[in-house]
Amino acid sequence: MSAPGSAPSRTPALTLTQQILLGLVVGIIAGALISRYHPEWAAYVSPFSQLFLRLIKMIIAPLIFATLVAGVAGAGHAKAIGRMGVRAIIYFEVVTTLALIIGLVAVNVFKPGVGLVLPAAATATGVTPAQTWDQLLLHIFPTSIIQAMAEGDVLQIVVWSLIFAIALTMVGPKARPMIEFCESLAETMFKFTNIVMKYAPIGVAAAMAYTIGKGGFSVLYSLAWLVGTFYVALVAFYLLVLLPVMLLFRLPIRKFVQAVREPAVIAFSTTSSEAALPRAMEVMERLGVPRSTVAFVLPLGYSFNLDGSTLYLSMASIFVAQAANVHLSAGEQITLMLTLMLTSKGVAGVPRAALVILAATVASYHLPLEGVTLILGVDTLMDMGRTMTNVIGNCLASAVVARWEGVFHEASDTDLAMAEARGEI
Repeated sequence: MSAPGSAPSRTPALTLTQQILLGLVVGIIAGALISRYHPEWAAYVSPFSQLFLRLIKMIIAPLIFATLVAGVAGAGHAKAIGRMGVRAIIYFEVVTTLALIIGLVAVNVFKPGVGLVLPAAATATGVTPAQTWDQLLLHIFPTSIIQAMAEGDVLQIVVWSLIFAIALTMVGPKARPMIEFCESLAETMFKFTNIVMKYAPIGVAAAMAYTIGKGGFSVLYSLAWLVGTFYVALVAFYLLVLLPVMLLFRLPIRKFVQAVREPAVIAFSTTSSEAALPRAMEVMERLGVPRSTVAFVLPLGYSFNLDGSTLYLSMASIFVAQAANVHLSAGEQITLMLTLMLTSKGVAGVPRAALVILAATVASYHLPLEGVTLILGVDTLMDMGRTMTNVIGNCLASAVVARWEGVFHEASDTDLAMAEARGEI
């Protein structure tokens, strides 16, 4: 009983992370019921999932622009960007190469494609030719920033914003009003993100209900060995790569896990890296990564550091060869890995984008596209894991680069606890 004159005790509300996890469970249960009794109802659930993705996507362009310009021009970091970029790219290439190797080892050890029968005929898979090096280079630079923002091309927005920020530093004091505008816009977009996140539990529940309601759990059974092998490979990647990286750079493991769990759950349930980007930027800044580093490394990683997608691509490509009973030598597999290192850089942070890259890679190696059709049934289940891994990997990359630059300032337990109490983590 509360003391006289004191406020009555109140049961603490669920944190946002707990609400999202609850939405995930509710969505799975609802999806199972829909799949069993009324599969056609899945279509009525889909708009509520798409609404969440639309709310998130309209945040991304102004958020990246504002945080990057304010971080680089406002703090006078233009000279450090070149060094930071080199270090980030080195880290990205090392980690994604290790992800490709782990995927190749897993698929060669467990051989999930051996013994499977390919479909008699392939359906349309939306194959696009693999991008050449000159196309990749030209694509980095937008012909129109308005078009880049409208299409949500993260890499082009980063490049344009970076050049714009450097130009502001060259202008001098006259650029101060623009820098202050970007600083104000960045703070506003973070508040905007907090508003949108109130809808996240509903969006997550709807996404899971639609996915399971439409396909049911049965899609897992026929290709369970492939899905199981993929998640074993992801666990190996966490334990053999990400964990040693955190230990090597002396990063606080418990605090990092606490910070990234919410963006990870959002990415897992929506299968969209973009859906988790605004929140990921916010929690990494709260963890102790400077805004200029977060705004530069995280969006850049969406084009160059897709750990989960690259691991999946190496596994899925060899899986198709195994299902087609085509033997690829070690040299051919290494060549395939090098090809995937380039083609995976064009994967956007949208659902099922890696499947298009897989189809293009399979076609370029004259493997049957029926193998891609075979994977379609369980691609959503693997897309959840690879998207979550992409987000976690990029969050870690921002912390690693910050530590490498000597600008990582670890948040205290009290600060993180207060942020969680406010529903911000």
